[in-house]
Amino acid sequence: MRTLKVALLGCGTVGSEVYRLLTRQSEDLAARIGARLEVAGVAVRRPGRARAVQVDPALLTADSMDLVTRPDVDIVIEVIGGIEPVRSVLLAAMKSGKSVVSANKALLAEDGATLHEAARENGADLYYEAAVAGAIPLLRPLRESLAGDEVHRVLGIVNGTTNYILDRMDTSGAGFADALEEAQALGYAEPDPTADIEGFDAAAKAAILAGLAFHTGVTAADVYREGITGVTAADIASARELGHVVKLLAICERRDGGVSVRAHPAMIPRSHPLAGVREAYNAVFVEAESAGRLMFYGAGAGGVPTASAVLGDVVAVARNLIAGTRGPDASTYAKLPTLPMGEARTRYHVALDVADKPGVLAAVAETYARHEVSIKAVRQEGRGEDAQLVIVTHAAPDAALSRCVTELETMDSVRAVASVMRVEGEGDE
Repeated sequence: MRTLKVALLGCGTVGSEVYRLLTRQSEDLAARIGARLEVAGVAVRRPGRARAVQVDPALLTADSMDLVTRPDVDIVIEVIGGIEPVRSVLLAAMKSGKSVVSANKALLAEDGATLHEAARENGADLYYEAAVAGAIPLLRPLRESLAGDEVHRVLGIVNGTTNYILDRMDTSGAGFADALEEAQALGYAEPDPTADIEGFDAAAKAAILAGLAFHTGVTAADVYREGITGVTAADIASARELGHVVKLLAICERRDGGVSVRAHPAMIPRSHPLAGVREAYNAVFVEAESAGRLMFYGAGAGGVPTASAVLGDVVAVARNLIAGTRGPDASTYAKLPTLPMGEARTRYHVALDVADKPGVLAAVAETYARHEVSIKAVRQEGRGEDAQLVIVTHAAPDAALSRCVTELETMDSVRAVASVMRVEGEGDE
């Protein structure tokens, strides 16, 4: 039986599990592929460091560039993350004819076009199922199973850390800081959680999803991004009053001849399929012309689930090598423009601290009308100095909604705009 040699870049949380599966399931993998997989080397920053899995010291190296360009290596698995030097290493690998399996969402979202071009020019595969939503089979269905369909919208929870935090705020009444601390104690959040809580991770994944769904080059720079650090207990409570829940969503839409891509917290109805996604799980809702509505759900992070997605790609790439072919490439033929956030059609939930006196509601409603924003529902909470108006709008251009809120802030009868949050999952209007 033919042997294919694998170079593994990274042996941390995910890399350790990949190595473990490659060695523990070697016989099964050989039977499924028709060739044996053999680890040719493992590139790590500190080869002498103790790690979660026992690796033959002879396989460890700190020189990833040398490892991936070795003539005996067939497949490169990259689970290091970051931009450089990983980009240079992967480009060198593909220029040497190696196929690449990566979990690096940041790199793919920033410069996926360069990686795909290198793969095409050198007859190599580039697979990255593990870059979005962990173990959930999502990218391959978008790239292959739905290739004959037209995807209109992708709406999803793609970051387990933020979903855990918002879920705890909703179910236990915890504040943001306490929920974050709990997520860190359980290992769901990194010691520095910035990439998660500020939305960078979700934005990178949204860029990858949009590119595959709409056959258009989309980078992280094209994605509108907001994190969850501004979500308060009052926002969570107000959502509950409306029968909604707050989630950090990645939203990719094809409309008006372009593509709108964003990642931000939003209220969604508790009846929506995504509302029941609890703790650190991920789920993505896809709407297509012929297939209709599809939902993908599962473990979105963690060493074992992510390693499962990596190994699935490795098997696919290995089968292609045996057959002497390449897998399907990411298609960017559509070349649709990326629409600015101001052109996205959204709904707003706005809480206003107001003076409880005649004419306030009329003045507020007139401001909305002046900006051509239709009001769907109004609720007043409290009286006197504690009065608050909660207004939910119909869909309108985000720029119009933003201008309306800016004017509300200047009104004498409005003491403060206490909260502004988008509302999703209720149809176009």
